[in-house]
Order: sequence, then C-alpha cells, then structure tokens
Amino acid sequence: MRKMDVVCQQLVLSKSLLTLCDSGYRMATRSLSSVRARNPLPWYRTRLDIKNGDRKPRFTPQDSKVSILRNPGVVNVTNQTREKLCELVAQNVVYSKGPLVAVNKPQGLSVSGIPEEVSLSSLLPELQQHLGIRSATPLHVVKAAPKESSGLVLLSSCHTTSKHIEEFYAKCRKSQTPVVTFCAVTVGIPSPIEGDVNVALTIEQIGEHKLVVPVTHPTKGSLERREVKNTETHYKVLDSADSCALVQLQPMSVFQSQLLVHMTWKLCKVLGDHTYSARVGKVLGEPIYVPVDIAVPQTQVLEEKILRKMHFTQQQMHRMPLHLHLHQLLVPNHDEQKGSMLLTAPPPPFFLRTIELLGLTMKEPLLSSQNLLALPKTESSSSSQN
Repeated sequence: MRKMDVVCQQLVLSKSLLTLCDSGYRMATRSLSSVRARNPLPWYRTRLDIKNGDRKPRFTPQDSKVSILRNPGVVNVTNQTREKLCELVAQNVVYSKGPLVAVNKPQGLSVSGIPEEVSLSSLLPELQQHLGIRSATPLHVVKAAPKESSGLVLLSSCHTTSKHIEEFYAKCRKSQTPVVTFCAVTVGIPSPIEGDVNVALTIEQIGEHKLVVPVTHPTKGSLERREVKNTETHYKVLDSADSCALVQLQPMSVFQSQLLVHMTWKLCKVLGDHTYSARVGKVLGEPIYVPVDIAVPQTQVLEEKILRKMHFTQQQMHRMPLHLHLHQLLVPNHDEQKGSMLLTAPPPPFFLRTIELLGLTMKEPLLSSQNLLALPKTESSSSSQN
C-alpha cells in the first residue's frame, strides 16, 4: 500500500508540474508576440533617427539583446509592391536641387535589373511624378550603388547636367581622385590598416557560377583584349574590435564585385557576402586564401563568438544582409567657380545596429583633403534639400 501511495503522489506532482510548464509557455508566447510587433516606419526613418544632435543610436536595455532581423529589421524589397517601393525611395531623398536628385536606396534594390523584376530604373517615371519634378527630360540614373549594397543613387532630369557630371568623373579618374566612398563591416582586419589593393580581375565560369577572380600575372594581350582589367581600391580601417572592422573603401576603378573580391584578397570578408567570403579560410587560427575553384558561393560562415555578439545563429546566416554602403559621392557644382560638393547618405539602421553590437564606432569617413588637391574647393552637402 505504501508503494501505491508513493506512486500516486508522484503522478499528482508530475501533473502539477506539467500544468505549471504549460501555463508558463503560454505566457512566454504572448510576450514574444508583443515583442514581434512590426515597425511600420521605413528603413531610413526608424528609432535610430538622429535627434537633438545626438549621433549615437538609441536602444533600450531589451533592444540590446535583439538581432538586426527584429530590431531595427532589414527591408526585403522582394516583398514590397511597386507603390511601396516608390514611396520608400521618395521618403529617402537626401539631396534635391535643380535637375539633380540623390536618394538613399535600400540594400537589395537593383538599379537596372531584369525585365521581370522591379528595379529603380523601372520606378523612375512614378518617382518623378511622386516628387513633382516637372521636366520634359525623364529622370535617369547618373551614378548608383550596386544592387547588393545600400546607399547613394544620383539621378538627373537634364542630359546636359548628366554629361557635365560624366566629364567631371572622367577628369577625376585621370587625376586618380576618388569620387565614391563606401563603408563596410568586415570579418577580419586588413593589414596594414591603410593601403591599396591592386590586382587584375576577370570573370570566369566556375561550375554553375560566373565569378570574378583575381589574375596575379595578366598577359599584355589579355589586358589589350579587355579580357582582364587592372583594378585598384584604396582602403582605410576606421575602427576595429575582436577580429572585426569598420572599413572605408574608395574604388579607383570600376569592376563587377570589385570591393568584395578585393577584401577577400586582403584575407577579410564583408559581412553578409554569401558569394566570395568562402575564399577566406583559417588554418591553425591564421587566415588563408582558399583557391577560387573550390571556394564556391555559399552562405557565409562566422565564428561562434561573432554570432553571439550579433545574437545570430549559423542557421539564420542566409538572412544576413550585405554590410556594404555607398556613403559619399563627389559631384561638381553647376557653377564651376563654386567647386565640387560631397553628398552623404547615412547607413541603414541595421548597419548602425551591427557596428554597435560588434563594439565598433562610426565616424564620418570623409574624403581626405590630400585626395582633393586637384579639384576646386569642396563644400559639404549632407542631407540638404531645396
């Protein structure tokens, strides 16, 4: 009888514990549902907006334990309608004067794209109407960030102005003056902390993929036939912490995926690069360059300590956006006597959130004065509108 009493007591206790656990689970589920409420604001105007001159993002204690996927979130342009995308771009105008308009595009929005996908170019007629630009010349793209990255896109409604800007950029190329400045979060710190990457690039078919690959000893004939192109990027580490870095990148040439490939050449990988980051591996804790024929595109793999800092898991890494942002663009003034001006687009909130989680500090990576000696005096033009 005593054994039966003990068994009955155990059954009663087990049932009580199960009831308690079920109650706790329901409470936790309700709490998570409230936390997951979506932010209705566009990516550029979220709780990270600057207020009262304070340039540091503001987070609550609860926010500090949330990944960029939930707070502040990442815009998925493939889930947006044409109307929503047009509205999103219109909300993120950072410069407007005369025929020129500069917008801060979200990561993932292509500039030209394929016919069946919505691209920025396909939205320009609606955007021109939305912005109230009355011009016989359609709004067109002059300079733009690549699809995979966020950042500045320069638009014009005057072909004469566009031609003037293109001539200005041609002069800058001849004088080796950078006109675009990107900022990137890298896994790995370039060494030395400032320098140039000079390597020839070409496009090769590797398995099922057409990829950009470095060519260490290009022949004169391949360069003349334009099968291979000499490329250059100036880089500077703005801040670093625990094997991660905030890097300023100024491409001195133009080639597909140049910045991503150049960073892997420096044994670093841009955070969120799921195409070329497999080229950087480690042996006995030291970074090595993996041969391009076996470093096929795959979801980026991060060390556990970095994942913990970002409140990420490796299973979520396919959702990690590319942390590459076209931050600044040099453009000429219509009046040449006034010199040139520098347009600036703030990085998206998820970018700012990442650098905070990784213990990095964001400062304005302005073009250095020595790089502008060949140009007339510059004037800052960040987020000005007329």
